[in-house]
Amino acid sequence: MTDTAVLAELMTLVAPAKVLTDPASLQAYGTDWTRHYPPAPSAVVLPRTLEQVQAIVRWANRHQVALVPSGGRTGLSGAAVAAHGEVVVAFDLMNQIIGFDAVDRSVVCQPGVITRQLQAFAEENGLYYPVDFASSGSSQVGGNIGTNAGGIKVIRYGMTRNWVAGLKVVTGTGELLELNKGLVKNATGYDLRQLFIGAEGTLGFVVEATLRLERAPRNLTAMVLGTPDFDSIMPVLHAFQGQLDLTAFEFFSDKGLAHILARGDVPAPFETPCPFYALLEFEALNDEVAEQALATFERCVEQGWVLDGVMSQSETQLRNLWKLREYLSETISHFTPYKNDISVTVAKVPAFLREIDAVVSQHYPDFEVVWYGHIGDGNLHLNILKPAHLDKAAFFARCATVNQWVFEIVERYQGSISAEHGVGMIKRDYLHYSRSPAEIACMKAIKAVFDPNGILNPGKIFAPDHQ
Repeated sequence: MTDTAVLAELMTLVAPAKVLTDPASLQAYGTDWTRHYPPAPSAVVLPRTLEQVQAIVRWANRHQVALVPSGGRTGLSGAAVAAHGEVVVAFDLMNQIIGFDAVDRSVVCQPGVITRQLQAFAEENGLYYPVDFASSGSSQVGGNIGTNAGGIKVIRYGMTRNWVAGLKVVTGTGELLELNKGLVKNATGYDLRQLFIGAEGTLGFVVEATLRLERAPRNLTAMVLGTPDFDSIMPVLHAFQGQLDLTAFEFFSDKGLAHILARGDVPAPFETPCPFYALLEFEALNDEVAEQALATFERCVEQGWVLDGVMSQSETQLRNLWKLREYLSETISHFTPYKNDISVTVAKVPAFLREIDAVVSQHYPDFEVVWYGHIGDGNLHLNILKPAHLDKAAFFARCATVNQWVFEIVERYQGSISAEHGVGMIKRDYLHYSRSPAEIACMKAIKAVFDPNGILNPGKIFAPDHQ
């Protein structure tokens, strides 16, 4: 814990009112969406400037105080959890868009800018920020960069790292680094910018980001297709990719749809019950594209890959179809799900899911399992829902016992134990299933260069005794 005199010194670095120690603030800022670890920070500090962030990091080095960065706290790996008396550095007040270049189609943001705020700014300027996900209304740019956020448009636009043109970061020694400076082409050695993207705040804190924007998509159109089994989804993906430039290709199971429909605010896409559903999106730039989509749908029906389907005819219908997928995470969160976020190359997905599903069904016969994910880029979300009668700790303990078998399958398929949610505390003990000993050794060595005293987000990615 941080003593009173040390906290008093911290208050001299920012306004005293921006150092919070009341129980409500500690609870709110000390956790994320995982619910696995009870929050226990000693304080929360809210800097307004990058100079204040530097001062906070130097203060932490002097007193050997651990710091945990906090954005929108929508993470699902425990990377933003302060469970051991750390000081939380929350970027809520560094929330301004401070630059825009229409020629370069780039925008300069502070880390606390909300994702949807950035998307709205891009739209106001006739452009588009394509990194999108269900938590865009509360997630922050700094957190997105720290976790290399993906989401629903990866098949077309890639991950967050594809859109980061430059960064300013404060390292674990308090040094300010300005990386890449917004350049498109820069062949001057190591691209340190990429090291900080996805590093979960373990190497440095993002204090400014230059992000690229894109042409706004036109006449986005969605189709929801019901399939008789999961194996049919991949031929459907292949068929549509052969004819259209897809902006998204998602899937969800009938159990997931049942929870969405139970909300009462989203209509069913069609009457035919199906075990699995695919949601695809494309730009219908002209009638020919729409006709090609319908012709591909009819071919999929003839092949037996699709049982029924619907195509949006308006923006309202487009939004309603997307709700079937985007509302899933929030809807099942009320059941305290145990989540796994795993990936393989797209071609391996059907066999991979079959093996995982068999293991889960064998070991969790009394639990409800909900599958959904970004199938177009090989990312599957496995969600096991907690029965109402079962204690949370007992439920998580039962789920954790099967992780070994699940991750052994991931390793055998040369996949990732965390496709887009990061490692944090929840996945750190399983890192070796996706990373070799040599890779982990290199990662630890890089951590030591940028954070020699180990004050930045300790216990994340690697266990504390390995830092």
